Amino acid sequence: MGARTNWPEYALERGAALIAGAVRWALPPRCPGCGEPVEADHRFCASCWGQLRFLDDSGCARCGIPLDGDALGERWCAPCLAKPPRHAGIHAAVAYGRIARELPIRLKHGGRIGVAETMAGPMARRLPPGADLLVPVPLHRWRLWRRGFNQSVLIGRSVARRTGVPIACTALRRVRATPLLRGLSPQQRRAAVTAAFDVREPDAVRGRRIVLIDDVYTTGATAGACVRALLAAGAASVAILCWARVIAGSDD
Repeated sequence: MGARTNWPEYALERGAALIAGAVRWALPPRCPGCGEPVEADHRFCASCWGQLRFLDDSGCARCGIPLDGDALGERWCAPCLAKPPRHAGIHAAVAYGRIARELPIRLKHGGRIGVAETMAGPMARRLPPGADLLVPVPLHRWRLWRRGFNQSVLIGRSVARRTGVPIACTALRRVRATPLLRGLSPQQRRAAVTAAFDVREPDAVRGRRIVLIDDVYTTGATAGACVRALLAAGAASVAILCWARVIAGSDD
């Protein structure tokens, strides 16, 4: 004799499925790059997908800048050889360009927090091996109050869920408000973020291999200041994981 159907539960489940279908029909998933309807959440349309330049391990082992040739391995670019950076490597999902920059804009300035999940997928695949802890780049409390969220925390939590690496959202703190860095020279950017960060949870980072989470890496001024603070607090190493990084000659 077959199992008896629980009709109230069945009706509720069926009703929920119908509502979900109606929502998908009325509000279809949108391409995070251009907003065109696509077949599933966090998917790009063919045009936007074709304009993304995904990065891999064939670049400089320290800064991630693409290098000539196809060989993988510990190859360093000339600037990193001449002046080795203090960080343990920059790992970016894509090169900065017209479509790549749309996602952080939609997230930070459009309030499209679901875009953080879109960015986290390719970033999780670029997570350096041996990571002990994820630490998001913090916002100053006044900017956090105005925006309502820290995009690096949203991205970092999604990367943590995908990879199983724990995240410490409050380990690093921005102690001084800094101006918007857009339009400043590299020297002005570095000066603006000097002594802007400290570690409020040194026990959480001491001796750990840290991965700093950010959305876009441009001149490295902000990330560099965070790296210095974490190393000063006793971190064993600090690598940088971001959605996009600026590469000379890439599409603007």
